[in-house]
Amino acid sequence: MKQFNILFLCTHNSARSILGEALASTHPSGKFAGYSAGSTPGSSVNPIARELAVEMGMDPEKLKSKSWDVFGLPDAAQMDFIITVCDNAAGEQCPFWPGNPVTAHWGFPDPSRVEGTDIAKKTAFVEVMNGLKKRIDILAAMPLDKLDSMSLKEIHTKL
Repeated sequence: MKQFNILFLCTHNSARSILGEALASTHPSGKFAGYSAGSTPGSSVNPIARELAVEMGMDPEKLKSKSWDVFGLPDAAQMDFIITVCDNAAGEQCPFWPGNPVTAHWGFPDPSRVEGTDIAKKTAFVEVMNGLKKRIDILAAMPLDKLDSMSLKEIHTKL
C-alpha cells in the first residue's frame, strides 16, 4: 500500500501542525506519513501538544519545530498533500513545493492562546486534535490518488 506524505503547516509549528503530523503518522489506516513545519518556527513544541502526540504513539525525538523551507529542498520528501491549519500560514506566501501536491486550508483556533486552568488549556488542544482527527479520518476513506484541492477543501467545509 502506498503511503501518502502529508505536510501540516502553521506559523510557529508548535501546536496545531504538530498534532496534525502526529495524527497522520499514527493513523490506524497506515496510509499517511505525517510531517509538520512553520513559516517562522518557534524554538520548541508546546508541552501539551507534545504530551498528546506522545500519547498517540509519536516518537518524541521527531517532535521538533522546523521551517517549511526544509520541505522545499531538492532532497526533501515529496509531499502529496499540504494542509495549513492556522489562518496566518494560509495567507502567507508559501515556498515552491516540488511535485505539485494537493493543498487545502483546515483552519483551527490556536489552542496555545487559551488562558485559564490547565484543564481549560488541555481541553482546547484536545478539541483541535479531535477536529483534525475527523478530517484525517475522512481523508483516509477517500480515493487518495484521485483527490484534488477542491475535494480536500470540502472535507473542512463538511464538518
